[in-house]
Formats: sequence, structure tokens, C-alpha cells
Amino acid sequence: MEVAIIVIAAILGLGAGAGGVFAYNKKNEKGGKNKADDLVRKAKNEASDIVSKARKEAADIAEKSKNEESERRKEWKKTENRLAERETTLDSKLDQIEKKTENLIKQEKEIESLKGEIRDIRTKQHEKLEKIAGLSKADAKEKLMKMTENDIKQDLMNLVAKEQKEIKHDIDETAQSILLTAMERMSSEVTADRTITALKLPDDEMKGRIIGKEGRNIQALQRATGVDIMVDDTPGMVVLSSFDPIRRQVARYALERLMKDGRINPSSIEEAVTKAEKEIEKEVVRAGEDAVREVGLVGIPRELVHLIGELKFRTSYGQNVLLHSIEMAHIAGMIAEEIGADKRVTKTAALMHDMGKAVTHKIEGKHADIGAELAKKYGMPDEVVHAIAAHHDDIEPTTPEAVIIKICDAISAARPGARNISAENFAERMKDLENIATSFPGIDKAYAISAGREVRVIVEPKQIDDLTALKLARDIADKIEATMSYPGVIKVNVIRETRAIEYAK
Repeated sequence: MEVAIIVIAAILGLGAGAGGVFAYNKKNEKGGKNKADDLVRKAKNEASDIVSKARKEAADIAEKSKNEESERRKEWKKTENRLAERETTLDSKLDQIEKKTENLIKQEKEIESLKGEIRDIRTKQHEKLEKIAGLSKADAKEKLMKMTENDIKQDLMNLVAKEQKEIKHDIDETAQSILLTAMERMSSEVTADRTITALKLPDDEMKGRIIGKEGRNIQALQRATGVDIMVDDTPGMVVLSSFDPIRRQVARYALERLMKDGRINPSSIEEAVTKAEKEIEKEVVRAGEDAVREVGLVGIPRELVHLIGELKFRTSYGQNVLLHSIEMAHIAGMIAEEIGADKRVTKTAALMHDMGKAVTHKIEGKHADIGAELAKKYGMPDEVVHAIAAHHDDIEPTTPEAVIIKICDAISAARPGARNISAENFAERMKDLENIATSFPGIDKAYAISAGREVRVIVEPKQIDDLTALKLARDIADKIEATMSYPGVIKVNVIRETRAIEYAK
């Protein structure tokens, strides 16, 4: 391409020179002939130089192209040689693999054949041994097991008793030290505040105002609050009844405001209820924030803080749930420090463990499961969610923090004066403990003593031996854990007494 361009340029140069000569001759017809000839020769020389230069460049380009093509051919040849060598190597390796595979298959067949021969030999040996001993394999195994059991039974009982005694001694000392340290550092009121559900009337006239003409005032108040209001059941008192303590508290605030103001009508009732709801909402938020601040936690979502605040108006067996949760958080933090567990996870889970009670009437399920789902929904760590879900043994606690929450719940609920339990419930729980113990075979008598903290079980010595007594105690404890709800720990004490009686005649 470049050669063609150069040739064309040379031709154009010659043409230009000839054109110039022609033009010059036409213009200067009267000029000298020698001058024209000089110009022609000069143009021819220039054109000849251009053509020579173009031919030289074209030759150089052609030579360069030949050299490059030769180099490429050499590279292609080397590549072809390498590929051929690799193909040969791969073919050789494939042949080796096929040979090894054939050898392995052959060896596997030989091994299976040897295994079959060994099985046949063992079967024949067993048959000869059974014929010599006069016992089948199953009978010989059973006899050997019985002999072994008789030989080691007493040793095993002694070893189990010794190990249990040592482990119990060490565990009890460590656990008591940790728990006592935490409990001594934490002090709170013996009885918690309870939600007020009754208001004292100043006089009978106020009672008539609350009822209103044809009962319109009390009906308006019940519709606005969702609370049953009874003014005739108790003289001089107004009783507020509702399953929802928040509604009950709203009704209380509204009724107090109305009695103080003296003007009671449907319009003022609606206004008083609206203001009471706002006051309760502020109180709930304030209670939640104060609880989180007192425990020393930060970064808790506002939705969870609000649920924690609602616990202020809920009680369990007379124990205020919010105060119970705060007390648990402090105790849990102390125990976590003693044993090296995660303090933040433990205190967070302790404060939120009963959070599901704030929405139990809105969402179906157990409060532990509801609390765990809410914690998970609002981004709490998995360790916190697990500890909340496991605090009532609905699932098995698998982390130290979850076990601490379970222990602290029992400590806070079981301390004297923490909860109100009626005599009827107490007697029923004692009876249930005795019934669970006597449901096992071989039991002579069972007594629930120490206010239900211990079950004393007396067994038939002929039916229950010492080793079985150990297992029986564990089985009774497991059944109590699975079927009953109780604060604290219940001790199962199995007693086996052997009496030898003979008469001299």
C-alpha cells in the first residue's frame, strides 16, 4: 500500500513538472528554448529521485515483512511442538490411571473374597465354641454380663456415691459463694408496689355523679376505658376491674381527675380519659427509660424500652414485674462478673426476660417465646434472644448467660415476701409434689416438707436397691421440673432403709 502511494506521488510529480513546462512555454512563447529545456531536465531529475527513493522504501518494507513472517512461523512451530509433547504426556498419564484403576478393582475383589473367608471361619469358630460350652452366643453374652454386673455393682455404687459427694461439695461451695456475694450486694423492698384497683369515694353524692342520669356517665366511662366499674359492690369504694392493667390505670387516673374536678358528664369523661392516656404513656416511657438507665444499658430500641416500661403496671403473684426485672438485672450482672460471662448480654436478657407479659393479651403464646420473638424482631443479639427464651426451661439453656437468667429468676421470685401465694395454692402445690413422688413404682411413702422445698421419699427396700435409688431421685426431680411451676429449688431426698427383724422363741 505504501509503495503504491509513493509511485502515485512520483507520477503526479512528473505530471506537475510537465504541466509546469507546458504552462511556462505557453506564457513565454517568446522565451528562449534553452531555458525551457533546463526546466524539463530539472523536473525529470526530481521525478527520477522520487521514484528511486520510493523503490528503496518499498524494498525495505517488503524485506521487513518477510522477516516478521519468518519469525511468526518459527513461533507457531514451537507452539505446535509443545502441544504435541503435552498431548503425548497426557496420553501416557491416562494409560497409567487406567492400569491403576484396574489394579484397584482387582484388589477390592480379592479383599471381599478374603472378608468372606474370614466370616466363614468366624462362624465356624462360634459354632465350635457354642458346641463345646453348651451355650448359644446370646446366652453366653447374658451370663457374662450378669457376672460382670455382680462383680462391679458394689464398686460402681461406691464410686458413684464418692464422686457425687465430692462434686456436690465443690459445686455447692462455689455456687453458694457466688450467689451469696450477689445477693448481699443487692437489696430491694421486700414487697413490691401493686396496681391500685379501688378508689375511695368522698361521699354518696359523688357516687351518684359517677353513675349519672340513667347510668349514662358510668356507661360512657366504661366505653372510653374498656374497664368494668362497680360502685355498688363495696360501700364507699369504686372498684375497677379489667384484665389489662394499663386500661385499669387509665380509668383510675381519669376517675381521680373527674372526682377532683366535680364536673362529670360524657364530654368531661372523654377529655379526662384522653389526658389520662397521655399521662400513662409518658409514665410508661419514663419508667422504661429509668429502668434501662438504672441497669446501665445503652442502645436499646425505643420499642423495647416502651414494652419494659409497661411492666410497671403488671404483677406476677403480687410481685411487680418491672421491679423484679430490674432486681434480676443487677443480680445477673454480679454473677456474670464472678464467673466471667458476658455482663452486657446477661443484664440485657434479665431486664427483658418478662417483656412478653406486656403483650400476652395481644399475641398468643408463652411470655418467654413472645419476649424472645420481640427481642429478635428489634435486632437484639442471638445470645440475648436465647437467654430470654430459655428462662423457664421451654428450651434447654446452652450458654452461661442463659443459665444465669434462669437462676436469677428463681432467686428474685423465691426470696421471702417477694410474692403472695394463697394458702389454697400452697396446699395444692404440696399435694402435687407428693403425688408426683408416689407415681413411681416401689415408693412406700412421700412427704412434702420445708414449705415445699423438699420432697422426702421412703422406698420399699426389697424393690429398690441403692443404685436404683440414685436413679429414682433423678427421675422424680426431672418429672417435677417438667410438670410443675415453682420458685427456687426443690430437693428430692430418697430414703432406703433395710430392717432385719427376727423373733427369739
